[in-house]
Amino acid sequence: AQARRVFLAGNSLPERWQGRENFTILETGFGLGINFMATWLAWRNDPSRCVTLHFISLEKHPFNVADLVVAHAGWPEFAELAAELHGNWPPLRAGEHRLELDGGRVILTLVFGDAVEALPALDVAVDAFYLDGFSPARNPDLWSPALCRSLARLAAGGATLATWSVAGSVRRALI
Repeated sequence: AQARRVFLAGNSLPERWQGRENFTILETGFGLGINFMATWLAWRNDPSRCVTLHFISLEKHPFNVADLVVAHAGWPEFAELAAELHGNWPPLRAGEHRLELDGGRVILTLVFGDAVEALPALDVAVDAFYLDGFSPARNPDLWSPALCRSLARLAAGGATLATWSVAGSVRRALI
């Protein structure tokens, strides 16, 4: 519910990807992948969806596939998607890992490493951002003005951003 309310609705999805050839989302903090699977399911259920959905997610501390299997059992609505994700899960090595899912129509690029270091190396036009790192108090680097400048550099025209955080430091960094 949080993924749908905060990230999908906060970025006016699925409406914004409808009728487009490609749509790119960048997320800070893959975690268990719930935001990704909620987005993938919404895309799948949308008859007017874009042809290709590219989802880029940065994760400093990725889970191994065995832990994902256990965790994902708590979300039966994602069972089919989770099984495909598990079957394609990359080794836990730093760097970029490109997964082609749903017959190649959903591209998941996982970047295992520090987002502050990885973002400057990315060269992509992002249509929507999901800011979902740990809390600003616990992980201030993921909410810093420097990181926000990196996000701004990647933003396509008309890009949107959504986050659950309302901390004053986050609002100032985004400005």
